[in-house]
Amino acid sequence: MDAWQLDSAQIVIRLAAATFIGGVLGLDREVHSKPAGMRTHALVSLGAALMTVTTLELLGGPNVDRAAITRTIQGIIAGVGFLGGGAILRAKDREEVTGLTTAASIWIVAALGIACGGGLWVSASVSVLLSLLVLIIGRRVEGYVHRHFGRRESNPQLPP
Repeated sequence: MDAWQLDSAQIVIRLAAATFIGGVLGLDREVHSKPAGMRTHALVSLGAALMTVTTLELLGGPNVDRAAITRTIQGIIAGVGFLGGGAILRAKDREEVTGLTTAASIWIVAALGIACGGGLWVSASVSVLLSLLVLIIGRRVEGYVHRHFGRRESNPQLPP
């Protein structure tokens, strides 16, 4: 094995971390009975990490083609956009659009998978914590704002 290649332990750690992090964010969606839950989020994150690790392995060496790595990332984000788009629904009888937060969480777990696949542990750790804060605390903040400023009727799914 050349010095530039990832060893097996690094590959396992990166893929497992991506799966775990994606699953953690997916738990919030699962708890709230959203269409894309823990398994979907875990698999999207794992897939993004796998594509990133594979690209790094295939292009590894002293002269890594950074453009090829960015093309891989662009492909992941574009492909995940289709998954997110599928989570967004519009009610026919109302102007209500649902699924935007789930679509955004699918997008962020793909980015987290890329970060894990690239071994960017600080970026991945901070981002998963911030994402959890937004998903968990953000719901409460939205409920508070809607209760106190009269926009509650626009989103009946918010907690009282």
